[in-house]
Amino acid sequence: MKITVRLIGALFLVSLLVAFVSTFVQVRGEREDLIRELTVRASVLGENIQELLTEYIRTDTTGKMERYVSGFKARVRLRGLAVFDSLGECTMASSELRALVHMSPVAVHEAIVRDEPVTSIESWPSPVSHLYILPIDVDSVNVGALMLYHDASFIDAQLDEIWKTSFIRLLIQIFLLSVVTMLVLRWSLTNPIAKLVEWMKRQRTGEQTPIESFSRGDILAPLTTEVALLAKSLAHARAVAEEESKLRIGSESLWTSERLNSVVKTLLNGKPLIVVSNREPYVHMHHGAKVDCIIPAGGLITALDPILQACGGLWVAQGSGDADRETSDANGQLAVPPDAPSYTLSRIYLSKEQEEGYYYGFSNEGLWPLCHITHTRPVFELEDWIQYQRVNELFAERVLQTIADEESPLILIQDYHFALLPLLIKSRRPDARVAIFWHIPWPNPEVFGICPWKQELLLGLLGADLVGFHTQFHCNNFLETVDRFLESKINWDLFSAEHGGQVTEVRPFPISIAFNAPESHNGSMLYDGRDKNGLLQKHDISTEYLGVGVDRIDYTKGIVERFQSVKRFLEKHPEYIGRFVFVELGAPSRTHIKRYHDLMAELDELVDRINWSFQTKEWKPILFLKSHHSHDVIGEYYRAADVCMVTSLHDGMNLVAKEFVASRSDGDGVLILSQFAGAAQELRDALIINPYDIEAMSDAIYTSLTMEQAERRERMRLMRTILRERNVFRWAANIITTLAQLRIQKQPLPSAQ
Repeated sequence: MKITVRLIGALFLVSLLVAFVSTFVQVRGEREDLIRELTVRASVLGENIQELLTEYIRTDTTGKMERYVSGFKARVRLRGLAVFDSLGECTMASSELRALVHMSPVAVHEAIVRDEPVTSIESWPSPVSHLYILPIDVDSVNVGALMLYHDASFIDAQLDEIWKTSFIRLLIQIFLLSVVTMLVLRWSLTNPIAKLVEWMKRQRTGEQTPIESFSRGDILAPLTTEVALLAKSLAHARAVAEEESKLRIGSESLWTSERLNSVVKTLLNGKPLIVVSNREPYVHMHHGAKVDCIIPAGGLITALDPILQACGGLWVAQGSGDADRETSDANGQLAVPPDAPSYTLSRIYLSKEQEEGYYYGFSNEGLWPLCHITHTRPVFELEDWIQYQRVNELFAERVLQTIADEESPLILIQDYHFALLPLLIKSRRPDARVAIFWHIPWPNPEVFGICPWKQELLLGLLGADLVGFHTQFHCNNFLETVDRFLESKINWDLFSAEHGGQVTEVRPFPISIAFNAPESHNGSMLYDGRDKNGLLQKHDISTEYLGVGVDRIDYTKGIVERFQSVKRFLEKHPEYIGRFVFVELGAPSRTHIKRYHDLMAELDELVDRINWSFQTKEWKPILFLKSHHSHDVIGEYYRAADVCMVTSLHDGMNLVAKEFVASRSDGDGVLILSQFAGAAQELRDALIINPYDIEAMSDAIYTSLTMEQAERRERMRLMRTILRERNVFRWAANIITTLAQLRIQKQPLPSAQ
């Protein structure tokens, strides 16, 4: 209420001041206009009288002149005349001025001396008098002056009326302005703030309710956004505290972002964590006239962003958005996440030639199919290899600049794009602790031997102090490959390789996701997962059962086989025609690589063929949505689905499987999971399938839809328990702790050049 009174008072004073100034200006202008008009009338009349008096003087008929002047009759405003001699003495006057002839206004002398008309406002002979004096010249000789006296009191009367009218209008305006301001404040500010305060009280007491969406303008939009984020953080902290309390009772320990933050700060002793990856966690793209910040899909981003948010530090990555440069500083750096900055993103911009060779060429037409045994022939070109080396050197320079003033920095390199980077860094900073995590499978030595530059890649990787994979099987393949192609010492007991004085530990670190307890428990903030048709309504489809797949469109994900299994399921179980819809949320990727372009065309043709065979007017079996879907949209489909299919032909981990399980706070749903995905080693209560066996996959769909609810819930409970305990914070803690505790060789390694 106090702020309202202060605001109304300020508006009143400002309005009063503005009205006073504007009225004052208006009155002054009006006064000048009235005086000017009166002067013009006096000058016209005076010139006529002046001519007459001049003629009397010239003909020496002063008697006539005196009779004319003394007999002048007063008019409405012209009250009288007076004639003065050359010395300024009054010689004759009309009846109105006769008693005052002994007085001689200063303006009379001024007119005689200057020999030109003079206007003056005087308080003589009436309180407000307009005197117009003009000289009388006879044959170019000044013989006196004529004065016309007008009563100007009407001017003050009109000006007083203006002041009076303006004051009343001012009072009305101020009253209306105050009333409108009061209503607007109550409607748009005080009432919403009161509701916001009430909502915050409920949040503080543990009552989880969604924040009201205000429809009275966007003045409170930034505040409500920040308050909602604050409430989410509070709910997260409360849920984590409750979970940790429960686990302490059972002598267990849960890894959280807070615990990871504490451990990493202790291990690093205040030093930042440096992460290097090809893909950036936040991409800025132009969308019409505005710039949108997009979080790319993919397991790496899902896993690492929560870690950097918890620990702080620096993430070095390629800037890929068309608005990245304008949203970063001159060094390509900016604070992220946008809503609550907690670490720094350092962008490196590549030329088209560099990106073609390093990323699309060597990394994704060479190493990707080489490591994923999916019967796609890898392509190795010399120019691509040259660009791969150059880009690795470019990233090495940025990292070395970043750690120039750091002692024994800790660097975590991500994935197959940077196989040469560990040696490039360690050869110049042997005190640095360097780990590289290989997110994709590592093939057996016979397959890896296809690569023309296998020794160079292995030497680059062995520059790291620690090499991590998702599974022990991939660790074994890596050490066998090193043993096959390099002169090195392999210690199978300690799982390490020694080459050129550098000892590299090789360990499995199954990556995971941030199992978000608040999102799991705060159902009021979530989409109602049971409303399948609400999701499908905009596609003019209705269904009883819903299956979902979420993938980057890649030939390793087994999407073709997945669609074929849906077709076979409907052939074997026609009673589900019209009752089961499978939705594929596919993110287009690397589309100008021929193999990916061909895959997209193959998938479109397959979906059309299957839908044509089964669809009805209001139903079709497969809905293929090709777009970069937001996490919110993906979450809605996860929670609505009866079954999620992850059918990778070969995969390091595949976090989609874990995301689906984590999203199911209702404890329901079935996961169909490929035996060739790393996640199958942990999520054993999924329906494990061979994606090459179409019959078995179609049977798994039928099993998932007919499974008893009790069994579904028990399987989901066990998988969620595993995810809660083996979350991404535990993964990060394990890999960072292992790296921080290694004894490193601080002697310079052989140059990588």
